[in-house]
Amino acid sequence: MRDRYGDFGEKGAEVVVIGTGNATLARHFVEDEKIPFPVLLDDAAVAARAADVHRVWFPRLFHPASFAGTRRAWQAGHRIGVPGKRTNQLGATFVIGPGDRLRYEHQDAHTADHAPIDEVLSAVRHEAET
Repeated sequence: MRDRYGDFGEKGAEVVVIGTGNATLARHFVEDEKIPFPVLLDDAAVAARAADVHRVWFPRLFHPASFAGTRRAWQAGHRIGVPGKRTNQLGATFVIGPGDRLRYEHQDAHTADHAPIDEVLSAVRHEAET
């Protein structure tokens, strides 16, 4: 999303990341990855539980698709930093608004699964046009 952040802004949308970990880990993530959008912390899993974002059973962290995704990320120069308390927390992507209307949801199926950026932008574009 970092590389397409401007596309979101053009549509009047804001990207917000909610992650695990503490303030020091988040600061390093923002600095190392040059993150231009807000990063909020939820190491107590309040937001994750409210949005029903799943955790992966520990052995499933080693899902074959996760290895392929890890290899692609590594080859692109990304490195895994120090994790927060919930190392098995899967991610999710939501497009919300205006108000509390859910426009798009993608719950990651494994650690290398992420919402296709074009789908997310399409949901934002649709909202901007209506």
